[in-house]
Amino acid sequence: MFGLPSRPVQIAYHVADPARAARECARDFGWGPFYLFAHIPLARCVYRGRPAHWDHSSAYGQAGSLMVELIAQHDDQPSVLRDTYAREAVGVHHVAHFVPDLAAALAAARAAGVEVALEATTATGTEFAMLDLRARLGHMVELYAPDGGLAKFYRYVERAAEGWDGTDPLRAIPTRSATDGSH
Repeated sequence: MFGLPSRPVQIAYHVADPARAARECARDFGWGPFYLFAHIPLARCVYRGRPAHWDHSSAYGQAGSLMVELIAQHDDQPSVLRDTYAREAVGVHHVAHFVPDLAAALAAARAAGVEVALEATTATGTEFAMLDLRARLGHMVELYAPDGGLAKFYRYVERAAEGWDGTDPLRAIPTRSATDGSH
């Protein structure tokens, strides 16, 4: 088996409604605040080796040192989300890791016999991929390089959580200058 970086940077939960789930997670667990990104635009999406369309939304918040993503798909097209969950189902979908070189990490995964379920690029140019490790871990694994925009978004969400008093748990995604690279 190929090696994963030892420290996950994000856990993602499939939910029916990211906005509602963000409010509930803030209320019930103290996570947040969350930033909602609706209908995330992708410049490229390849699902299990074939071009695809993936209409999804996510809310991003913080739980201690770990980012939390609440993710939902708006249709029932085949995808990494529909591989595991129906629209209304809830559960851990993926755990994300930063890798220094995404292409090298994907080559190592393929060489170890791991299926790359998704390769995509956001409209802002952030490349990411999901490995199907459900049989071994019970969830997918997301990989991406911490490019400037993505690293900046992670820091933005983490800083927003510092000293957060629970008010305004769901917020619009900030301007692009603060968050380039999110997906």
